[in-house]
Amino acid sequence: MFSQKTAHTMSAVKKALISVLLRYGLWTIAIIYLLIYLVDLPLNHTILDFFMAHSTQNVLSCVALVVVLLGFYDLSQRKHSILRNYPVMGHFRWLFEAIRPEIRQYLLETDHESVPFSREQRSLVYRRSKNVSSDRPFGTIEDTYRDNHEYMAHSLQPVAATDINQFKVRIGNDACRQPYLASVFNISAMSFGSLSANAILALNKGAKLGGFYHDTGEGSISPYHLEGGGDIVWEIGSGYFGCRDDQGRFDAEKFRQQVQLPIIKMIEIKLSQGAKPGHGGILPKEKITPLIARVRGIRMDEDCVSPSAHSAFSTPLELMAFIQQLRDLSAGKPVGIKLCIGQPWEFMGIVKAMLETRIYPDFIVIDGAEGGTGAAPIEFSDHLGMPLREGLLFAHNVLMGAGVRQHIKLAASGKIISAFDILRVMALGADWVNSARGFMFALGCIQSQQCHTNQCPVGVATQDKHRQKALVVTDKTQRVYQFHRNTLKALSEMLAAAGLRHPGEVKPKHLVRRINTSEIKSYQQLLYFVTENGLIDGQERSSFYTRMWAMADSGCFGGRSAAL
Repeated sequence: MFSQKTAHTMSAVKKALISVLLRYGLWTIAIIYLLIYLVDLPLNHTILDFFMAHSTQNVLSCVALVVVLLGFYDLSQRKHSILRNYPVMGHFRWLFEAIRPEIRQYLLETDHESVPFSREQRSLVYRRSKNVSSDRPFGTIEDTYRDNHEYMAHSLQPVAATDINQFKVRIGNDACRQPYLASVFNISAMSFGSLSANAILALNKGAKLGGFYHDTGEGSISPYHLEGGGDIVWEIGSGYFGCRDDQGRFDAEKFRQQVQLPIIKMIEIKLSQGAKPGHGGILPKEKITPLIARVRGIRMDEDCVSPSAHSAFSTPLELMAFIQQLRDLSAGKPVGIKLCIGQPWEFMGIVKAMLETRIYPDFIVIDGAEGGTGAAPIEFSDHLGMPLREGLLFAHNVLMGAGVRQHIKLAASGKIISAFDILRVMALGADWVNSARGFMFALGCIQSQQCHTNQCPVGVATQDKHRQKALVVTDKTQRVYQFHRNTLKALSEMLAAAGLRHPGEVKPKHLVRRINTSEIKSYQQLLYFVTENGLIDGQERSSFYTRMWAMADSGCFGGRSAAL
């Protein structure tokens, strides 16, 4: 009995000592060292002199003093419970939290782990932007038997690879007087303000070299867009930056003066953004410089938040009238809309308004929920909006079913990096694609996810002048150009292997998805495609599409609730 009690007591004492060491160990060691150093006893100095030189003792005593004072502060402060229980040691939690993303990215992350882009995806962009071979030895590291693995069906009669300069798409319907011949791969919307001046300049100059366009984002047209000389798509959001009055409403005269610039090739009305649909744009005040404030027409002492909805229109019919107004003010340049699909009947209401007014946008850009942003609430990024492929197929089906697809070109944006990413959305109806973060990687982005802090380590997403200097425009211009060119070369080779000569020839039958270990299906077999004119002639077989079409209302985005 005595031995059991002793063992129990010893175990309890051991646990208590371990707990004390974990909680107070570092602080206690610092106190003991400081006492030995400060108390003038011969034995103390003999002990210290045996282990270290006097200069080292002096340095360690200063460090120990700081640790001791920090420990007393931790015990007395009332904000952090962990510091009161673990003086000094508790600070290591914040240290490890701070460096966790870097440790994970550089040491623990697998090649295929997407957060949001995998190491393999980033490396592909880096190599192509540096004009280094992206070929892989020894075969694929993909598990080709996993569920949802996708591939392109090749042909036994391949053709010669097409010159990538022919990978163009004509944008502009019969109402457009200045149609634009666009590349099938372009720079997606990223605003000056979200990106640095050097980043904007390098992107635009790269677009000029490669013959593709650069979307301004909703932050308007900066001097750096104009200096580069590359083709511009002017995105107009709910803040109407660059064409707004003092109350933040659309100013037709300011728009007319700005849009006459020859390098502005198209106008894009932003209805919503994939990463934060219904939230509007956000530019933290820390990133607002005097130039940004002047370009946008905003204040510097508060976050720049675009309204969640437009003030120039409130119904699908009014949207069509706004499209026509911009077309007239721009002397017939292509005008389109960009949105992330939400409620199906809202997009259908827009299409019904097209049919009623016979006003058709020249293009529609479908932005996926997986798209990127400089700053957004996490719930918006994770749980709002339709992913790209579902949204794109839905938009394509509605336009086909309404018989207006021939008037409108469709573009896709959202996590598009490689040639296969391009082919995949082409098979779902896209005429061309845009990429934002792909071109950010080409600029040198390392996915540190500090875009909203103004502390981007590579000078891409910051307005800090010292950090911007890290981005050398001449070098990054070439990388932007080379990433675009080498991606289109890979696209050309994949098309040739499938017996195709242009991305526009890609059909649903060319893409295949593994359903399970024993079954595969082409997109044509797997997905539902609406027949042309099926929605307007009453022949559509899908109950979902017919029910949503009945609910859609050209006079109201909310639709007809009675149709449900």
